[in-house]
Amino acid sequence: MLQNNPLLAQLKQQMRESLPTKEGVVRATAKSFGFLEINDKESIFIAPPQMKKVLHGDKVSAVISTVDDKSQAEPQKLLQAALTQFVGRVKRHKNKLQVVPDHPQMREALKAAQAKDMADSVLEDGDWVLANLTQHALSDEQFLVTVTALIAKATDPEAPWWVVLARHHLAKTAPATDEPLTLTDTFQRTDLTAQPFFTIDSESTQDMDDAISIQATASGWQLQVAVADPDAYITTDSPLDQLAKVRAYTTYLPGRNIPMLPRQLADELCSLHPAQQRPALCVTLQIDHQGNVVGEPHFELAWICSKARFSYNQVSDYIEQNGNWQPESAEMAQQLQALAELAATRQQWRQQHAIVFQDKPDYRFELANGKLVAVHAEYRRIANQMVEEAMIAANLACGEFLASQLGFGLFNTHSGFEASKLNGLTELLAKADCPIAAEQFTTLTGYCQLRRWLQQQPTSYLENRIRRFQSYAAISVEPGAHFGMGLQHYATWTSPIRKYSDLVNQRLIKAIITAQPADKPNEQLTQHLAEQRKVQRKAERDIADWLYTEYLQQFIGSEQGFVAEIMDINRAGIRVRLTEIGATAFMPLSLLSSESQPLVANWEEGRCYQGETSVYELGQPLKVRIFSVDTENQAITVTLATTD
Repeated sequence: MLQNNPLLAQLKQQMRESLPTKEGVVRATAKSFGFLEINDKESIFIAPPQMKKVLHGDKVSAVISTVDDKSQAEPQKLLQAALTQFVGRVKRHKNKLQVVPDHPQMREALKAAQAKDMADSVLEDGDWVLANLTQHALSDEQFLVTVTALIAKATDPEAPWWVVLARHHLAKTAPATDEPLTLTDTFQRTDLTAQPFFTIDSESTQDMDDAISIQATASGWQLQVAVADPDAYITTDSPLDQLAKVRAYTTYLPGRNIPMLPRQLADELCSLHPAQQRPALCVTLQIDHQGNVVGEPHFELAWICSKARFSYNQVSDYIEQNGNWQPESAEMAQQLQALAELAATRQQWRQQHAIVFQDKPDYRFELANGKLVAVHAEYRRIANQMVEEAMIAANLACGEFLASQLGFGLFNTHSGFEASKLNGLTELLAKADCPIAAEQFTTLTGYCQLRRWLQQQPTSYLENRIRRFQSYAAISVEPGAHFGMGLQHYATWTSPIRKYSDLVNQRLIKAIITAQPADKPNEQLTQHLAEQRKVQRKAERDIADWLYTEYLQQFIGSEQGFVAEIMDINRAGIRVRLTEIGATAFMPLSLLSSESQPLVANWEEGRCYQGETSVYELGQPLKVRIFSVDTENQAITVTLATTD
């Protein structure tokens, strides 16, 4: 009788209305309970029954009550759903369709229905799908999702690629266009087809967007960099240009790339293939024997014809006198030798006047039938450095040219350290007896001096410590310094086939040298480019993590050791990078500690202590072995390898 008493129900409602409410974001845990995160310092417990009404990441309004002297949150109103359109996996339960969201904190299967246009599709356990949340349990009593597309069958060996691309809303194929791909600009071009331009790329590269020609002079070298000119085929604000702007970058994933431009442009019409005349934008630089760029850069529109295509390994072997390969002509041999000499001089110049970071390897994935079978650590060889120094010089020239001629462009900037973190940085470096005055940390010169001092330290501990004080690199319309490179103005333009920002800077250079109006890029473009760059990096990381977890399962419990470096230390344990293959992994303190010898992690110091003794620290090398692999969450756990 009391259960159906309207007066009692009214009283309960009045009591509930008198309770305080708070807004926050739901944070699920590995168990059935969760928390309402109000801010960085306040979170309130959500009991398991209440968690069934919400999803991790939901923004909600909740009633706050007290149970057993502890605050509890009861979500009442959905303010913003964490899920809208999402990637998930099919789960059949008693032949009823369910979908598990592709998120480590969302493991509950949600009731699902297929969209009408998918009525004929047969969805099986484990299939990857795209779905929309159509009902939320907090407002509609139960969750319901609608499956709108099949991404990949569970048995598809290429599922990792299709899922990662869908997860990050990236295109699966090259762009298609109905526009005629013909040369549209009518600017006069200098005939440089007789110049001995050449390209150096990976063996598999088809979208070759830069070529080099070099000549020794009495005072040093004359360096010419010719860059493909896709703008000659793409009208500003045309449908094709808008398509390239949306993509912003060519997507590079292990085993494939998805170009920013149609392949007919990227791999054929614009690509600087040997023995093919191509429109190009060229810069000529005069560089003295000390590595200084002297005089003004000379930009011009030109026709070029590459005379040779080389690979990094070919050129490196030749310069290092390793093997029998030789360039086909004496002229090309002279070109390669001169570029090697210039690169060594420019690198020395940058070590003295800018910043040169220590080489770290690129990791090449060897795939077979969609599976990772080997990872090859490829360190940058002399040919990579030759091309890199030529491109840095060309991009530096572009930055200075746009800054002086227009006062705007798309500049790669980096401000060094976060202003709000300078006090902590100063305190840290003072303890380390850093010789650079604290007031110099915010200047380009002082930052370069600090970086050079850090590179002279016996370990990389301090260099790793100061990463948390650094600002992020950015793209700016206004000229600004790039502290990370130690350069005053840096604006890239040498990869216009692959990067929309480079295409924009090319257009600005062309406007200057042809006396045409130059349109200042807007902040919305820089924000879009920055966001797309983040998305690209996340996709690259996601596919790598997926492949790594599948590959490393074979080593679980074995004595196979991997060299690792400590990247981060937190309360739960140590994050490391397996330097031989590039994978990141976690080593819980529970696998390192014992009751008699407990370890305590100090995030602020980046160290783990056993009593008063520092046992582990940032940058420290270790030998580890694979303890476990979570393929569902792409997580790798390691423990210390036994030593003989």
